[in-house]
Amino acid sequence: MTRQWIKVVIASVFEVGWVVGLTHSTTWYEWGATLIAIFLSFYLMIDAGKYLPVGTVYAVFVGLGAFGTVFSEIILFGEPFVPIKIVLISLILFGVIGLKVVTDENTDGEAR
Repeated sequence: MTRQWIKVVIASVFEVGWVVGLTHSTTWYEWGATLIAIFLSFYLMIDAGKYLPVGTVYAVFVGLGAFGTVFSEIILFGEPFVPIKIVLISLILFGVIGLKVVTDENTDGEAR
């Protein structure tokens, strides 16, 4: 996994953080952490998009973010476990992995 794809994965983790933060923040420091997570997620995604195909970067970012958000809501906040929801979100994850596998990386480090 290249450094740019690692940035996309980290950006997705921060995306989960700010989505959860938008829903559950109640204090000024929780809102501050949410704003920092928003900034970091988009910064990392945009930076990776300078070196990788933007469409694929965005699809992976959103897919992993959706996957992480669903599971964090189930694990952390008691959202009901619905098997069909897990099947459908897994299909998104498989599609994201497939996009990453079939995408050619720009090995010379220049923007496309």
